[in-house]
Amino acid sequence: MDKIAVLIPCYNEGKTIGKVIDDWKAALPEAVIYVYDNNSTDNTAAEAVQHGAVLRKERLQGKGNVIRRMFREIDAKAYVMVDGDDTYPAEYGREMVNLVLEENVDMVIGDRLSSTYFTENKRPFHNFGNSFVRKSINTLFQSNVKDIMTGYRAFSYLFVKSFPVLSKGFEIETEMTIHCLDKNMSVANVVVEYRDRPDGSVSKLNTVPDGIKVIGMIVRLYKNYKPLAFFGALAALLTLVAVIGMVPILITYVETGLVPRFPTLITCGFVMVAALLSFFCGLQLQTIRQQNRQNFEYRLLEVEANLHLQEGDE
Repeated sequence: MDKIAVLIPCYNEGKTIGKVIDDWKAALPEAVIYVYDNNSTDNTAAEAVQHGAVLRKERLQGKGNVIRRMFREIDAKAYVMVDGDDTYPAEYGREMVNLVLEENVDMVIGDRLSSTYFTENKRPFHNFGNSFVRKSINTLFQSNVKDIMTGYRAFSYLFVKSFPVLSKGFEIETEMTIHCLDKNMSVANVVVEYRDRPDGSVSKLNTVPDGIKVIGMIVRLYKNYKPLAFFGALAALLTLVAVIGMVPILITYVETGLVPRFPTLITCGFVMVAALLSFFCGLQLQTIRQQNRQNFEYRLLEVEANLHLQEGDE
């Protein structure tokens, strides 16, 4: 088991990966640096080997697929995840790792948005997207996370080995954050400087399609993690629609004793039934959700026991 593992997912980062590796060697000389090449067509792999990193490959395209492979294969007491585009300074790595090793923090977030991100990043839609996602998650999950989509993070062994990676692409950071919040795991924030990509280095993030995927991920995870709130809100909306449709009919019936719009009345009745089904569906799923939370706590005990066993073997 490594003491510290630096994880660098890469796709066509040959221009910058060498500098990133050298910076992390200087910042954390005791760390093992892993570069996972995700089907690069440039000299990323050669540069990684030349600068002394451990090179591995993931053929399934997408950052989420790479992170899944990393988390499965690497055992370490503390992990640092950083992009290979040289946008995150390695000088903050020691502080982030110490929070994991010395204060038992499960996830340390490298917060770009509280420092230089909005001035360094020249892509206005990216700026808007980061702010929107942060506001959405903090509102839905009653949290105060400063940067949701940062690729600069540190993790504990407990988090890495208990996190089920479902995302395939750039929505992985959002999934990590929501998982940590929902499972009541320890989160810390370190403000880091952000520098834009150097000339010739191109972002792989496609603003609109990847933004839609992130929003879809938020909705799906909110439904899965807070089913009673999700289906309760849907039930309230359907009830409101049914009531709005039925009130005029009831008023007419009281005044005249007649029901002139049977199709509308029947439709409103079905809408009300759908509202009741939605509410009780939320109740049932909330019970299942509670059971899953209990099972997850048992899973944490197994992961922690495995960690102690590996430490004993050393």
